[in-house]
Formats: sequence, C-alpha cells, structure tokens
Amino acid sequence: MEDEQDTRTVDFLYEVGLLKRYKRTGWQIAGVADPESIADHSHRTAITAAVIASLEGANPERAAFLALFHDTQETRVMDIPYVGKRYLKAAPNTEVTADQMAGLPETVSEVIGTAVDEYEAKESIEARCAKDADKLECLLQAVEYREQGNTHTQPWIDTSLASLKTASAKRLAEEALARGSLEWMHEARDK
Repeated sequence: MEDEQDTRTVDFLYEVGLLKRYKRTGWQIAGVADPESIADHSHRTAITAAVIASLEGANPERAAFLALFHDTQETRVMDIPYVGKRYLKAAPNTEVTADQMAGLPETVSEVIGTAVDEYEAKESIEARCAKDADKLECLLQAVEYREQGNTHTQPWIDTSLASLKTASAKRLAEEALARGSLEWMHEARDK
C-alpha cells in the first residue's frame, strides 16, 4: 500500500511540474511573445498573498499556502482564457483536485484538498487575501508587459483592479500603477 501511495505522490509531483512549462494563455492572446508560466504566476501569487494577509492582520502562511495551490488544477484543464470560459464548462477546481489527490496518502490529500476547498469558498480572510493576490499578481504582470511594449494588457489591469476586495490589495494596486516596475532597482542602486 505504501509503495502505491509513494508512486502516486511522485506522479503528483511530476504532474504539478507541468505548471513550469504551461504558459498563461491570456498573455498569449495579448500577444506577449514569451509569457510567464502558470508556476511563475503561482510563485509571485503566494508571496503576494503573504504580504496582503500580513497587512490585513490575517495569517500570511495560510494565505500563501492557499495561493500556492490555487492553479494546480490547470495541469488537467489547462489555463482557459476568459473568452473560452464562455463556451467551456470545466469541472470545479475542487473536483479536479479530488481527482489529483486520489491514491495519495490521506495526510497529503487532506492538506491540499482542504486548502483548495478553502480558497474556492472565499469565506476565510486568508482565502480572500489569496484571491486578491491572484488578481494583484495579474495586474503587476500586465504592468510589466506594458512597460516592455505590449499595448494590449490594459484590459487585464482594469479587470484585476476592479476585482480586488481587500483594502490592502487596492492600495498596493494603486501604488503599482503609479510606479514603474524597476524603480525599486534604481533606488536600491543609488543608495
């Protein structure tokens, strides 16, 4: 039994490794030549969730953990762009995660399944911070692509900004829009 669970666990780790190769489709639609991967997005989303949760008085570790697993389902359903969601009815993320967890040790499947359930329910402050982190990360990436010359990212900025719920995420978004993405580097260099 343990050998089967170890095999399934390793299979899951290989499966989530696909997120390093899968590109975010929205950026491909926007004409970004070499868009970020889903794993790239999830990494900064988790860090952003910890920051927002800290500012909101929530548990930053939990928020980051929820954000870390928010797109793992895309190994199976891919990154469906918003225009595609109008025509496709993907299984709920909780259902995809349950399938991904089949055969894994109960401790592993419970920890990950609970995190995805909490994120999708958006009832805890940590889940709301993680959801805002997902949107704020998208806004940050859109600003960076815009600075690199892509003129089609404004709709991502607008929809991300409009969907933010926490006061901290809204403040950070406004600041991100007021600053260049590399100003921090010039300021650090000049100190």
